[in-house]
Amino acid sequence: MMFKRSLFSGWTRTTHEISIFHSPSSPPSVKALGLLRSALSEPYPPGKGTQPLQFNLEVVEAPPNTDQLRTILSYLPSKNTSSGSAASVFLSAHPSSSSSDGANLASIAELGRDKPKTFKWPVVVDWNAGKASVGDVDGVKGILELLRQNRDGDMPKE
Repeated sequence: MMFKRSLFSGWTRTTHEISIFHSPSSPPSVKALGLLRSALSEPYPPGKGTQPLQFNLEVVEAPPNTDQLRTILSYLPSKNTSSGSAASVFLSAHPSSSSSDGANLASIAELGRDKPKTFKWPVVVDWNAGKASVGDVDGVKGILELLRQNRDGDMPKE
């Protein structure tokens, strides 16, 4: 039985689950949401693609919770996490976040909920691929490009 399952598992494709933790008052968040929705409804990449990407999009108008922050932190490229604390990854330079230099994930989630302007929006996560982007539209484009490569069979060699 084990042999059959692994033999046929390559034939199944899972639809990627992508979440955007979104703030409508954040211009980068609005732009990222537009990119994600456009990639679902129009040929991707724009002007070159022949079909939209296929993924499930969850729009959450709240910051991630503590467990989600922990997982997202593990999905970020090491260059984003090696230079500082979780607070520097998830919190902006907004004056009301200045007291959060040593913040733990629970207090970051709380700050994001209570003072949304302190949070770096958007947070976009591809839960299947283990990829995330925080406060960066270019990171969202990178996630979409990986989906395109997967769709088109252009996966880069590691």
